[in-house]
Amino acid sequence: MSLVERRRPLWRRVLRWAGMPPPVERWLRRRLPRRLFPRSLLIIVVPMILLQSVVAFVFLDRHWENMTRRLSVATAAEIAATASLIEMTSPENRARIVSVAKRRLFHEVALLPGDSLPRPAPKPFFSLLDRTLSREISVQVGRPFWIDTVGSSRFVEIRVKTDAGILQVVARRSQTYASDSHITLVWMAGTSAVLILVALLFLKGQVRPIQELAAAAERFGRGQPVGRFRPHGAIEVRQAAWAFLEMKTRIERQIEQRTSMLAGVSHDLRTMLTRFRLQLALLPEGEEVAALRADIDEMQAMLEDYLAFARTDLDESEGDVDVAELVADAVRGHADVAVDVPDGLRATVRPMATRRLLANLVANAALHAERVEVTAAARGGWLTIAVDDDGPGIPDDERARVFQPFYRMDTARNRDNGGTGLGLTIARDIARRQGGDVTLATSGLGGLSARVRLPL
Repeated sequence: MSLVERRRPLWRRVLRWAGMPPPVERWLRRRLPRRLFPRSLLIIVVPMILLQSVVAFVFLDRHWENMTRRLSVATAAEIAATASLIEMTSPENRARIVSVAKRRLFHEVALLPGDSLPRPAPKPFFSLLDRTLSREISVQVGRPFWIDTVGSSRFVEIRVKTDAGILQVVARRSQTYASDSHITLVWMAGTSAVLILVALLFLKGQVRPIQELAAAAERFGRGQPVGRFRPHGAIEVRQAAWAFLEMKTRIERQIEQRTSMLAGVSHDLRTMLTRFRLQLALLPEGEEVAALRADIDEMQAMLEDYLAFARTDLDESEGDVDVAELVADAVRGHADVAVDVPDGLRATVRPMATRRLLANLVANAALHAERVEVTAAARGGWLTIAVDDDGPGIPDDERARVFQPFYRMDTARNRDNGGTGLGLTIARDIARRQGGDVTLATSGLGGLSARVRLPL
């Protein structure tokens, strides 16, 4: 068996081994639930239903047939004995035999005049009783007869043609048919319902720790507080939860160490830049001094970009903000940017980090285009903010690489254009910390469209 085949789920391998056509397999795959709880429930319910079906078909069918046959044999024998006694006895004693048969054997017994039987009654849909009882009467009574198993739900009427007339027998259905087998079906259905209810409660308790672990991992991935997450449940789930907590501790320790290191480096570099500025202030103005001052400003900007990239913003809590005000703050300083944000649109985001995200995208668009538009909309639980421009855009094969740290396209490698290649990286990093993303596409204005997608 190949590696690809071994990686397939067991049920798919069974279907493939059984020769199931691929369209049927795809249909089943689309219909099967994708969540753990309904899948686990199916593992319990489907075998139970199959077992109950087999038991009902094999055991109960045999039980009904055997019991019905035995009861029909006894009923046919009693009818045969009654008919024989009526034919052999004198006419004055026939009424006594009918009375004894009514009192001892059947619900109603009568000797009707004439020698013609009614027309055959319609056969029932479930003809086990009609078929079995008719066969036994034919064998044991051996006379023309008429039977009705449909007219009344509680009784069965049989008429037999004898030499003394038409013998009418009305017997209780329970006397000729195993009518109490439904009790077994009720017990089977009841026990199945109880077992399914117990399975529901049990599986709910087993799935809940996995759901809590997934929710904690998602919150941590978004940079949100995990809260009082405590491993519980099965041993394997506890092991996964403890592994997640240990990973979370290591990541937080690494982030804290990196932040502390960068804070110390930034303090030392800023001190040196401040010293350079003071030394330049003592020198007479000239082209060389202006060039050095420009280099210091660029170094200062680069340092701020590096620190912004390294910052985690974990300390900033999410808040309910007005998207229009957030976008207005982000485009401040860019008077030519057109803004279209619906009134009253609100979202739960990290205000400062999201403002920096939008400011980076707007600044990048304004640097390379003459016309910039910012639009926002809410749909399906997501906030989408698009920054469109009419600039040269970015080729499709470059759009994935521009998000890499310190990557700059060939047209922007000149130091005179400024930038460190961290703007888009910082923007996507901020969005992903909040459970969203930043993607690039072709703008309707002819340039680049940077789309921010954040959960509401």
